[in-house]
Amino acid sequence: MALAVRYGGLAGAALLAVAGYLGGALPDSPLGATPASIWRAPGGPATLICWLAGTALLVGAWWSLRAGAPSTRWAYVTAGLWALPLLVAPPLGSRDVYSYACQGWTYAHGVDPYTVGVAAAGCPWVDTVAPIWRDTPAPYGPVFVLLAALAVSLGGGLTGTVVLLRVIAVAGLLLAAFCLPGLARAVGVPARRAAWLALAGPLIGVHLVAGAHNDAVMLGLLLCGLLVVVRRPGRPSALLFAGVLLGLAVTVKASAVVVVPFAVLAGGRYTVRALLRDGGWLAGGLLGAVLVTSALSGLGFGWVGGLTHSGDSEQWTSPPTAVGLVVDYAGALVSRDPQAVPVARAVAFLLLAVVLVVLWWRAWQALRGLNDVRRRVTRIEAARPRVALSGAALALVATVVLSPVFHPWYATWPLALLALTATRTTWFLVPAAVAAFLALPDGTNLARFTKAPGALAMTALLVVVVVRRVRLGARAAEHAP
Repeated sequence: MALAVRYGGLAGAALLAVAGYLGGALPDSPLGATPASIWRAPGGPATLICWLAGTALLVGAWWSLRAGAPSTRWAYVTAGLWALPLLVAPPLGSRDVYSYACQGWTYAHGVDPYTVGVAAAGCPWVDTVAPIWRDTPAPYGPVFVLLAALAVSLGGGLTGTVVLLRVIAVAGLLLAAFCLPGLARAVGVPARRAAWLALAGPLIGVHLVAGAHNDAVMLGLLLCGLLVVVRRPGRPSALLFAGVLLGLAVTVKASAVVVVPFAVLAGGRYTVRALLRDGGWLAGGLLGAVLVTSALSGLGFGWVGGLTHSGDSEQWTSPPTAVGLVVDYAGALVSRDPQAVPVARAVAFLLLAVVLVVLWWRAWQALRGLNDVRRRVTRIEAARPRVALSGAALALVATVVLSPVFHPWYATWPLALLALTATRTTWFLVPAAVAAFLALPDGTNLARFTKAPGALAMTALLVVVVVRRVRLGARAAEHAP
């Protein structure tokens, strides 16, 4: 069974690499492709067949061992084998790596990427960038802009830059892989399960390795910061260092900030005074990292403004966007234009703020309860960081679900922490598996071609989930003493 899984997944990765060479996100591949135009292109049928078969094999192999690999070493070796074909494949699943390259080029040539789009900056590779991102400022923090500029300076050209950006992404994954066993021990879960779920999934290989997405760097820094907190709870120097690591994660991708309040809880002390003290050290490290990197880059806080453009595209894969689209479709039936998408996104943002506060409060109360029973319960040490990391995982889930836009690689944000904390896996593995089929090798997003039915389906699913949760809450209230 184990060997069949290992080599079945390897065959899937190899087929995806072939699909990449036949019709991946190559610099000279046509933009604005559709599934039909890809099929009609030379080698198009082979591209789509290899992509579909390869993705199915990878998803199936990953799913079959969702309870855990035979051993931690086996999980690491297998995940590494699956990554090898994708490591040498052309970019897959999106063209974002070319945006990174042009943003790095813009900064390296003395232009502020937070105020000028890559087209206006004169990037020589602008034709490789997806049209929607050519005139928008960079939405990433100064640390990643500096890394992208370094890749441009050392790469010497587009190919070299893309290779180095992939090396940077793989370095982030290796850092995450290094931290996972320590976190698994701290929360009392098998490392073989956590490593398998977090590192062997198809989203990791396709989007973080082949696609070279900067989410890999964010995840590596995030897990490293959390590991420092749980390994050295309550120590000012450790909290300060963890804050620096978390601050660096935020200055790669700002979504990492939702984890910070839960990192304070992972320190092991839950009185108000202790939380304020630990939170002060953590916040000091984070703010120091943000201020220093923003100053060293010479760009200040311009990157914060660039975040507002991350939702420029409208896709039904974002639940609030889907709801807004459905309201707009309903308005069109009666000759009205409600312009509901911005409103739905604003409501979702406010809801996210409430959800994050509730999640943190519940985690704090649960941890205070654990402290109260500590004298009567043995082996409770692993439960404390697990509650904190579980809250962080759910915070990332809420961030992904309530974001104005969703791309398949966003699912990798909560995946690692859920692999460490979730007892049931189906509820988050199924969406991750479905997301693996959303992007074609050249970066064509299938959600673009299923806008109306997708929005209706997502809204219906959202209604079902909300109604079910309300009923379960009502039932629990009825049986409460």
